[in-house]
Amino acid sequence: MNTLKNYLILYDAECPMCSLYTKAMVNTGTLERKGRKAYQRVPVAACPMVDRQRAVNEIALVNQTTGEVTYGIQSLFKIIGNAIPVLKPLFAFGPFVWLMSKVYAFISYNRRVIIPASHADTTTQLQPTFKLHYRIAYLLFTWIVTAFVLTRYVHLMYGLLPIGTAYREYLVCGGQIIFQSVVISFFAKDKLWTYLGNMMTISFAGALLFLPGLVLAHFAHLQPLFYVLYFLTVAGLMFVEHIRRTGLLNLGRALTISWASYRLLVLLLIFLAN
Repeated sequence: MNTLKNYLILYDAECPMCSLYTKAMVNTGTLERKGRKAYQRVPVAACPMVDRQRAVNEIALVNQTTGEVTYGIQSLFKIIGNAIPVLKPLFAFGPFVWLMSKVYAFISYNRRVIIPASHADTTTQLQPTFKLHYRIAYLLFTWIVTAFVLTRYVHLMYGLLPIGTAYREYLVCGGQIIFQSVVISFFAKDKLWTYLGNMMTISFAGALLFLPGLVLAHFAHLQPLFYVLYFLTVAGLMFVEHIRRTGLLNLGRALTISWASYRLLVLLLIFLAN
């Protein structure tokens, strides 16, 4: 791969995902060894042409020779296009650029609820801009995917758990969002959208963990009990992760209790209805 020389990428030190993929760029040789720095640790005078708030929202790539700055998906296109020149025509194709810019924004504006920071850098007041439409889009996306996977997984537990209607899991997952919104509104309304984003990331991660079970079912005819035990294992991991994330948000255990109580209540109602 070709190395992009004399460029500096400014990543978010509080974002584990940003740190990981920029480090991968350095390790694979697409950027020079000194080609990445956290924007929190770069003085304004060192990169005077950088729009600091925009760099927080969209990763900035600085040409250290000319001072030119690109942001977001264009920064990634420049790095990847230099490493793999055959992709440059694709990166200049208007509809693809538009689509990828939306995907990038979708991830970037939700990055801190996808993988939350384990600590906060108090040396800078710059924080990612909150955009409600991207958070709502994220909640809708994770809700639909989670419910879709669960609707199919529940068939593997037939005999031990009632299957229900085709829309049951969509109603259950959507109801969880509403229920938890009401609960958190009583004591931490200012953290509503941050908490909901984290909660739905947990649900989405759980759905991804159910995919191996769905794949396995195509190759092996296992008893429903196996899938129930696997389901409980994933649910346990989700419970632990919920405790961890609410701890990072300083929200205490009340939300974890209500989150688990909602699921248990729904399960009870399912059995009673059948």
